[in-house]
Amino acid sequence: MWTDVINLRDFYSSSLGRVARRMIGRRLRTLWPDLRGFSVLGVGYALPFLSVFRGEAERIVAAMPAGQGVQHWPTDGLGLSVLVDETTLPLPDRSIDRVLLVHAIECADHSHDMMRELWRVLADGGRMIVIAPNRRGLWARFERTPFGHGRPYSQSQLSANLREAMFNPYNASSALFVPPVRSRMLLSAAPAWEEIGQRWFPTFSGVVVFEATKQIYGMYLGERPVRARSYVIADPG
Repeated sequence: MWTDVINLRDFYSSSLGRVARRMIGRRLRTLWPDLRGFSVLGVGYALPFLSVFRGEAERIVAAMPAGQGVQHWPTDGLGLSVLVDETTLPLPDRSIDRVLLVHAIECADHSHDMMRELWRVLADGGRMIVIAPNRRGLWARFERTPFGHGRPYSQSQLSANLREAMFNPYNASSALFVPPVRSRMLLSAAPAWEEIGQRWFPTFSGVVVFEATKQIYGMYLGERPVRARSYVIADPG
């Protein structure tokens, strides 16, 4: 079940949400330090993490599932967010270089169909990062954060899910070690929690982060399904 976009927006506006954004964003930037010239697709609620790539990526699209709802983004300039059916994206085959999934795979009712659709739009040689709640971490146990909703994953479960959808998961990491509490003292020490957790307690992170590539060999797709008609808002410029 999808988390409502209003709840997601409010969480990332809170002090706890801002810390989560910074800690996860640091991990993303380590994995993708330079996206100049690339097209980037965010699926789910990726808005808090896409802003860093603005002015760098050639094109950014924030695809927000209908079950979640859509939020206008960015606040300045033309909108880059669009409401979609996550299993039928309004994008051509092999048109996206990088895909970022946040608050998506754990919420989708048809996660396999969504992943196969992402396989379709991802370019050959493209990369995808999936961020999912860690079933062994504290964040998955507290419903007051969006990481406490949907199905949490272990690294092995997420890896198996990606392989089943014809992706090659090759880079597993973790993020968000600070406890999900609103204590100013604990939140101010979030970078220290991150450093200690990465070194000594990686199993108990708040989220699992998996980078994968598109597998383009040894597959049988079968008959291509009839695709529903989709619409996007065109750029008037």
